Order: sequence, then structure tokens, then C-alpha cells
Amino acid sequence: MLLFWAAMFVFVKADGRGWQSVRADPPRKLVLCADDFGLTEAVSEGILDLIVERRLTATSVFSQAPCWPRAARRLAQVLLAKGPGTPSVDVGLHLNLTHAFGIQPQHGWYSPPKDDPGNSPVYWWLASQSRLISRSRLTMRFRAQIDAFVRHFERLPDFIDSHQHVHAFPRIRQALTDAITARWPATRPLPWLRAPERLVDVADSPVKARLIQLASCRFSQHAARNGLRTPAGFAGVYSMRAEADFRHHMQRWLQAAPEGTLLVCHPARKGALAASTEVPDELATTRGLEYEYLSSSAFSRDCRATGVQLARFSELIATPATPVIAKAALSK
Repeated sequence: MLLFWAAMFVFVKADGRGWQSVRADPPRKLVLCADDFGLTEAVSEGILDLIVERRLTATSVFSQAPCWPRAARRLAQVLLAKGPGTPSVDVGLHLNLTHAFGIQPQHGWYSPPKDDPGNSPVYWWLASQSRLISRSRLTMRFRAQIDAFVRHFERLPDFIDSHQHVHAFPRIRQALTDAITARWPATRPLPWLRAPERLVDVADSPVKARLIQLASCRFSQHAARNGLRTPAGFAGVYSMRAEADFRHHMQRWLQAAPEGTLLVCHPARKGALAASTEVPDELATTRGLEYEYLSSSAFSRDCRATGVQLARFSELIATPATPVIAKAALSK
């Protein structure tokens, strides 16, 4: 009898086609982060909807955005609401060098016009390769963005990434760690950092994906040398065209991502997008489609089918740099 019940835990009859093994593996924990919080009302409200519905475990904030002060209050209201249904997410800083927010004297910074070459990630990559970047000036810009986050959210970010992954470029990464050193007290845990070179799937944009990996090469080793944690993988890069099949890509990412991967998305509330009077969002249609899928039962089914459990950064085990590469980097 004992052997019979033991067998029942190991096998299950499926669709009358014989006996199959039960999936005994524990769920894989992945962080799902919505980027660009604060960019517009439609983006912020869409992300808040998904936080309340427990479809996200992190969001990354544009602290330079004019909408951020108001969005910060809304985010705090949602996360500080009392009751058993209060959602729990990590809130991070989406550092910016490439999006034009205009002149903001109240923050002490100026963002170049949209057509300025300084708003291009290509510009920053070339500048980082030719050492034309002032490390101290970049550190100052990053410190200002950290301060703007803290000013309106009243605490330091849980993690840091950046718009178009520029934080991981050579020399820019040194300015980032300088800013973290200047702003994090010894009593506070250091923030997690996104490691774009750990991309797990190229989706429909192999060239874009490879360029991201090239530009951010050895970033995780740099983070490890400075005592900073990075997730085991990174996913969510695709063309972001309206005709792209976001669900198909998400299913691939959920299937391929190893334990501890950071998965990113860019949703916005569809109704708010249609009614918005703000500056037009070039990715509005794509953002609405992402929101529609992430808020659907199909997304929940896809997570269950792939054995994925959404988690916060604090639930992950940081993945160290590959020992051989780390040694080579340290010897330079």
C-alpha cells in the first residue's frame, strides 16, 4: 500500500495516453520589471494597474520626468495602502542620458533637444570607447537623478538600470558606481544592477541584441568587483513594433530564462493612451498591447505552463561573475 501511494506522487495518468511523470521541479523565480514609470500618465497608471493586479514585481522610474513627482505620490499610495491585498514590488531608478525631457531648472539639469546627437545610445557608446566622457560630470548627473528619486519617493531605489542600457557602457559604468558610493550609506543594502550582457534570447532583433551585449560586455564583472549584485539573466529585448507578437516573445522568454532572470516590459494603460494630451509616445501602440496581454488570464496561464513564479529582487540569489573572466578583468 505504501508503495502504491508513493507511486501516485510520482506519476499521473494524462489524457488516457499512459502514465507520465509529474513536474517535481520548484518554480523558477523571475523578476518582471516595467520600465519607464513616470514617463507619462498613461505609462504610470498602466504600471500601477499591473502592480495592483500582481502582474509585476518591480518598476523602474524616470526621476527626470515632469510627471514623476505626481506619479511618486500615486505609487506610494498604492504600496502603502493598508490591508492584506497590498501589493509588494521593488522600485528602482531608470537612469537617463538619452531621452529629452527639456530644461528643468528646479532639478538643476538640462536635457538636450530630441534631435541632439547626445540623445543617441550610439553617441554614448562611441564616446565611451574613445574616452571622451567626463567621469566626474556623469557622476554628477547620476547623483542628481538619484536625489530626484529620493526627493519625491523618500527612500533610495532598490535597483538601478537605465534607458537604452547606457549605464552598462564602459566608463559610464564607473560613473554609476561612483554615484552609488556617494549616495548609499553603509547601513543601507546596495542596489541591484541590470546586466544587459546576460541576455538570454534575441527574439526578433538579433542585431539589436548583439549590439547591447557588445556595448555592455563585462558589466557584471565590474558590478561584482564593486560589491554590487546582478540578476542571473536578462530578457525582454525585441523590436517593439506594433506588429510584433509580444505574447509569443514572452512565452519564449518564460521558457528560456534561467532562475533569477530579470525580465523587462514597457506597458501603458490603453484607455489613457487614447485620451492623452501629453507629448506623443512613439511606442504607444506597443505599450498598449503589452498592457493588454500582461493584464490578461493568458499571461497567468503562460507563467504556470512554464513553471515561473514572479519574485522580487530580494528573493533572488545573486549570480557571481564567471571566475575565469573575473580573474582576467582584475588582472588588467
